[in-house]
Amino acid sequence: MKKRLLVSALPALALSVALGTAQAGETLDAVKGKGFVQCGVSTGLPGFSVADDKGNWAGLDVDVCRAVAAAIFGDASKVKYSPLNAKERFTALQSSEIDMLSRNTTWTLTRDSNLGLNFAGVNYYDGQGFMVSKNLGVKSALELDGASVCIQAGTTTELNLADYFRANSMKYEPITYDSSDETVKGFEAGRCDVLTSDQSQLYALRIKLSKPGSAIVLPEVISKEPLGPVVRQGDDEWFNIVRWSLFAMINAEELGVSSANVDKMKSSKDPGIRRLLGLEGIKGQGLKLSDDWAYNIVKQVGNYSEAFERNVGQGSRLKISRGLNALWNNGGIQYAPPIR
Repeated sequence: MKKRLLVSALPALALSVALGTAQAGETLDAVKGKGFVQCGVSTGLPGFSVADDKGNWAGLDVDVCRAVAAAIFGDASKVKYSPLNAKERFTALQSSEIDMLSRNTTWTLTRDSNLGLNFAGVNYYDGQGFMVSKNLGVKSALELDGASVCIQAGTTTELNLADYFRANSMKYEPITYDSSDETVKGFEAGRCDVLTSDQSQLYALRIKLSKPGSAIVLPEVISKEPLGPVVRQGDDEWFNIVRWSLFAMINAEELGVSSANVDKMKSSKDPGIRRLLGLEGIKGQGLKLSDDWAYNIVKQVGNYSEAFERNVGQGSRLKISRGLNALWNNGGIQYAPPIR
């Protein structure tokens, strides 16, 4: 904790310079040495990263952490989680308090360059929206002129909100909180008319309300929010492991390989499936992993569809449709480079 307090006072740009960049292989060696992946997650966002009463973490972002552990150790449970709010998440990664960040974080130019970080891919395509009380009688975000808006500090939603209201010649009063839990509590207490965040987060926060049916998510989507795992710049080996762990889950869905049939699929003649499962082709050598690294991910974590449906989709309380997160060949834009 003392380490975070020391580095958090530094501006982000100065911090990345002061800390330097990771050396190739440094992170993987450190992770293997301690025997687990230290993964930064949210402080509790249903569907993405949330802990139960026994401290067991689950969610779409958590499954990315678990996939990386499965790839490295052959054991998806070898993860320790660091719950972080929006303000402290990048500092924790820059200062090596965590090995990777998987915390509903938007990929932007500034974050991908000035902060000394690299986004390893997109595990959820999102967009910013608005949630209001049904009693407000509002059907469109264009009716929100003069509204008070609850918003979480340190997020891309602040600039998006300002841009949207300015572009539509509307005014608003921002009510800022440090965490998503504080934001939804402020909204429920009537301290603001509107809560704005990524739409996925709005659905997750709505189920935290004492009366979830009392609020609605307005139809407007005002931004692009590609969310994905993040690592430090300078260690391409670690960057590749994290990104291809996610890509393995997406490719597995496209190839029809799931946790339920992965063992049977070992006898498949399909060259794409055989390469995925490490039975032929480059196997694990390019990533410095065992040949069954992707098999372990699918067997223990599942393919992308399995992770999506149980955490945020029809098998969850959120009931979010695949939408843009459907595969590229099924009406969406979710896409991974081939394993070959």
